[in-house]
Amino acid sequence: MSYGEDRPLVGIKGIVIAASIIISCIGGCTIGYPHYKVWSATMDGEAEYAQAEQNRRIAVLEAEAELQSAKALAAAEVERAKGVAEANAIIGQSLKDNEAYLRWQWIKNLESGSNSVIYVPTEAGLPILEAGKRDK
Repeated sequence: MSYGEDRPLVGIKGIVIAASIIISCIGGCTIGYPHYKVWSATMDGEAEYAQAEQNRRIAVLEAEAELQSAKALAAAEVERAKGVAEANAIIGQSLKDNEAYLRWQWIKNLESGSNSVIYVPTEAGLPILEAGKRDK
């Protein structure tokens, strides 16, 4: 007989310890799993809330950026209109007492040879409308 042949490999004591470990694990899982599910659901809810809060902040920031952009575009349009108004005033002032320039422009346009209808003002300031029918 060699060493250890007279003893069983697994004794009653080992089986009892293994069974109690397995029962403890199963009991721990049955008690712990519902708590884990509650904790997991809480964590999922907090993550969804944080994501929704972040999405709201992004939407607010985008709206503020759009508002600032609209204000800047409106200010640019106002400045452009001021420039156009100033240019119109300058052109109007320069043409006000410059009839010779206007006649020169009129003659220049006649020389271009375009086939357009020309309205010539009369003494009353009214144009002569189609004094003669144009040839078609």
